[in-house]
Amino acid sequence: MSVLVTGGAGFIGSHMVLALLDAGEKVVVIDDLSTGKRNAVPQSAKLVVGDVGDAALVEKVLREHDIEAVTHFAAKVVVPDSVADPLGYYQANTAKTIVLLAAVVRAGIKRFVFSSTAAVYGNPDTNPVEEDARLKPESPYGTSKLMSEWILRDTAAAHGLSAVVLRYFNVAGADPGGRAGQSTPDATHLIKVACEAAVGKRKGMQIFGTDYATPDGTCVRDYIHVSDLINAHVAALRHLRKGGENLTLNCGYGRGYSVREVVDAVKRVSGVDFPVTLSPRRPGDAEAVVARADRVRAKLGWQPKFDDLTTIVTHALAWERKLVR
Repeated sequence: MSVLVTGGAGFIGSHMVLALLDAGEKVVVIDDLSTGKRNAVPQSAKLVVGDVGDAALVEKVLREHDIEAVTHFAAKVVVPDSVADPLGYYQANTAKTIVLLAAVVRAGIKRFVFSSTAAVYGNPDTNPVEEDARLKPESPYGTSKLMSEWILRDTAAAHGLSAVVLRYFNVAGADPGGRAGQSTPDATHLIKVACEAAVGKRKGMQIFGTDYATPDGTCVRDYIHVSDLINAHVAALRHLRKGGENLTLNCGYGRGYSVREVVDAVKRVSGVDFPVTLSPRRPGDAEAVVARADRVRAKLGWQPKFDDLTTIVTHALAWERKLVR
């Protein structure tokens, strides 16, 4: 029996592949390599290059590799891009999830872990935001993920599918052993961008929006180390294998940092005072989003190991330095 990881050549998905292999699992990856990297998938995993929206391909993989669980990471994830290209995001994130779920149902697979996002909350009424808060995404990215959550919920109810939805807050860092990290071209994630500036890959960076109603005027986010996030996925899969209930869970630490605080942390850890330009707000960016993460601890027994901004930045910077060698 094998676990399918869609998007397993990407930043977060590749860490899931490593965690499953470390646990002795057989792993199959479907990735179109549009942003993922072939060399991010170890040779001990089976890589199928293709589109998760290709029904015939997905059904062939599910059948030939004896898949017993699916972890779905494949998606477009850049909020401003989704504002400019909503149809592309609904196609990639919602329509292709329907294709995947239909194949899962036809194959009789009963376990599904879905990568969602804190963007489903938009600008929350209160922070930290809990899973039962009002859902009001402010970008097509957030809406595309929320629609997929609803589709998964209804599919699970109709077909006896066991599912865990994990709503990510801001994922950063890299594998502590240096085996994987974020290699996305033209990345927009703050810590990645700041680390690229620190190693000279960029001439500098921008801070988008300095007039928010936050302590220093810049956006506030809850940053979670990618390895802690993946441990939540592994725990979710274990939960489903034990016959656990369907769940929707936040994945964050419950503490936020502003953009300025993150940039200062990268400068401090790297020892490089790279240039920073102050720019207007970007469309679709929420002011402050911080997780209430009690439920994931209680339901999955999840205990983070890297809940520290300096540690997250240190691991991300080490990966960035490895890429420029």
